[in-house]
Amino acid sequence: MIDFRYHLVSLISVFLALAVGIILGAGPLQGTIGDQLTEQVDTLRAERNDLRDALTASEADADQRLQFIEAAGPALVEGSLQGVQVAVVNLDDVGTDLEEQMADAVEAAGGTVATTAALTAGWTDEEHEGLRDTIAGGMRPRLTALVGDLPEDAPTDELLAAALGVALGGTDTAGTRSDDAMALEQQLVQADLITVEGNVTAPADVVLLLTAASGDSGTGAGSTPAPGGSALDAMVTLARTIQPITPAVVAGPAASGGDVMSAVRNDNDAAARVSTASGLRTPVGRIVLPLALAAHLGGEVGHYGFEAGTTPLPPIVQLPDADADTGSGGDTTPEGSGAEGSEGEGAGTEDAGTGDDATGDPADVEPVGDNVDQGGDG
Repeated sequence: MIDFRYHLVSLISVFLALAVGIILGAGPLQGTIGDQLTEQVDTLRAERNDLRDALTASEADADQRLQFIEAAGPALVEGSLQGVQVAVVNLDDVGTDLEEQMADAVEAAGGTVATTAALTAGWTDEEHEGLRDTIAGGMRPRLTALVGDLPEDAPTDELLAAALGVALGGTDTAGTRSDDAMALEQQLVQADLITVEGNVTAPADVVLLLTAASGDSGTGAGSTPAPGGSALDAMVTLARTIQPITPAVVAGPAASGGDVMSAVRNDNDAAARVSTASGLRTPVGRIVLPLALAAHLGGEVGHYGFEAGTTPLPPIVQLPDADADTGSGGDTTPEGSGAEGSEGEGAGTEDAGTGDDATGDPADVEPVGDNVDQGGDG
């Protein structure tokens, strides 16, 4: 058995170790440890001050860059959308503040917001699947006659997308909104698939499909999240199908990986047909948007932003004069705005108009940046 002497030796050892530590700490090691701690504190204090100064300088530099961007932006976009009619379609409950900012950006570039519409939950939810099939089936004969490249056996989501494209941009021979366009809009509204704010003032030359990044939808308690799964596929189908009918650009705050913009960019067919622009909540994004719309109308399909695989700035495109007929016919396929545009073929030689009788001057493309496809022969 362990007796008392064992415990006594253990206690003496503990106190001896403590005493040795106190003696060494108060004697030979006192200066060395104190000096080391002092040096470390001084070094950390200096690093903190350097980082604070660097942050202050970076913030000042960022403010100066922002001031330059805000000052140069109006001059850069001025007249880029002169005479262009834009339809704004809210895909997934984008906040009204962003809609208003994009409308202001379009008008600052000389364009006009002819239509402000939004998709409802009925466009994608399972509860309305039967209704969508019924509505699309009734529209099929009219749409196959209006849209030449629409397959006779096109599925429901393609038919509804084509109907929306004609409703927004369909024109008659006089260049005004066609009866077919008005009829299809009425059907979509009555079926509670879309809502339209006010009256449509003119057929759209280009459609701006506004989408929220994941977690950025809406502004109120009733806001809905960005779509996912089959709903996301339906949005990609919409963007891809509407393009040959009325040119379309998908735009939003950011591409976060689970949103419509990312899905369009990741779909080879859609990415070759539909332009995208991100960063709309930044001053740079609000400058890029009108240029992206103009470039797309001029036959340049591109993806603009600061994410991997995108271009920061669209090419500068001179669209035809406002007097030229640039209406988007509901029964035509616009040249220069399909998959070929992404390869630079015909981007600078095709007519920017998309109507039945559009005869505007060719779009002149000026190079901006090293990685922008140029018009002409590609």
